[in-house]
Amino acid sequence: MIIDIRKVSCILGNKHVLRDINWTVRPGEHWAIIGLNGSGKTTLLKMINGYVFPSTGEMSVLGKPFGSYDWRELRREVGFISSSLQEIFYANETAKEIVLSGIFSTIGLYDKPKAKDIEKALSLLRQLDCSHAANQPYAELSQGERQKVLIARALISSPKLLIMDEPCAGLDIFSREHLLSSIETLGSSASAPTLIYVSHHIEEILPVFTHTLLLRRGKVHSSGKTGEVLTKTNLSSFFETPVDVKRHKGRVWVDI
Repeated sequence: MIIDIRKVSCILGNKHVLRDINWTVRPGEHWAIIGLNGSGKTTLLKMINGYVFPSTGEMSVLGKPFGSYDWRELRREVGFISSSLQEIFYANETAKEIVLSGIFSTIGLYDKPKAKDIEKALSLLRQLDCSHAANQPYAELSQGERQKVLIARALISSPKLLIMDEPCAGLDIFSREHLLSSIETLGSSASAPTLIYVSHHIEEILPVFTHTLLLRRGKVHSSGKTGEVLTKTNLSSFFETPVDVKRHKGRVWVDI
């Protein structure tokens, strides 16, 4: 089991942020998590990364149960990217240097990388259609290019699980589609880690995401195979308003 969550609740302060969450992710599955603001998505991600612990229930990630394993070690096997991470890297470092820093889990590259690591960094940038940016300063990259660099940085340590928290936030439609195309290619690779893609936009759920979880007010509204979850009836229930569903090239668009 990649992720196994059983009857997990989380209380922060006096607020019940998550209630009775049951969710399993099996090898070979890629998941999208959709939730509106305040649905508990961020807390769920922090929990998977071991920064927040369940108040009740049982949880394991990559077969390691909470409470009986050093989560600092587990984080080496979990890649995490978010648009919020863009601001913490040094603006004058090149894209290649930022990717290489992922080997050492540092902000800034202080150790000399091996030749094989440099080749891997360049290979990942090529895979993400961003090789042209390898020697460019981070500050000069577009937001879409920065997100690809962060994905490459997360992948360089060969994680078994890659979590992407709203990676398309702030991107224009062209940059968004370019990034989504790269994610689709990544997820279709035989060597890809398990992908967890978090968003509040239904149309960002790519065909590569085999399963979808809908999270509302801290509870699982529904989860399962993407085609069975993203139906007009289920999405109308999820949004608590009638919606129309349109499908195009394996993706779903919702009209209110």
